[in-house]
Amino acid sequence: MGLKIAGIMLILMMAMSGIGYWYYNDTQEKMRILVANEAKATIAAQTAEAATKALQESYQRMSEELNRVNSQFAEARANNQVLTNKLAKHDLAVLGEKKPDTVQRMINSASAKVLRCFEIESGSKLTEAEKNAKSGKAFNSECPWLWPGPSKP
Repeated sequence: MGLKIAGIMLILMMAMSGIGYWYYNDTQEKMRILVANEAKATIAAQTAEAATKALQESYQRMSEELNRVNSQFAEARANNQVLTNKLAKHDLAVLGEKKPDTVQRMINSASAKVLRCFEIESGSKLTEAEKNAKSGKAFNSECPWLWPGPSKP
């Protein structure tokens, strides 16, 4: 009977050892999975943080650009009003009947100056006369606001 008990005890110990070995291996596998998941979560969090920062910087740049464009648009409207006021001072139809050659020269000259304003706004380099202009009106009477001034050639 002692041998039977010893045999049963041996079988129980082997079964318990097998269960322990299985439990240890299963736990280690779960730990490897959890560590891998934690690494993925950390990478995902870092990626999300970087994306958020990039979006914030992009939004900031976009806001600055929008403010700059709105400012330029307001300036263009003000400059347009200056030109409108110039034209409103003169009745070109009446003047054209009395002095057609003078009106034609005046319109052609003003048109050429306005076209030059568009060229300058589009990035065309300044001529020597424009660089050496002493005032905005001497620079271009149709768009004196484009004059870079004496310190900005």
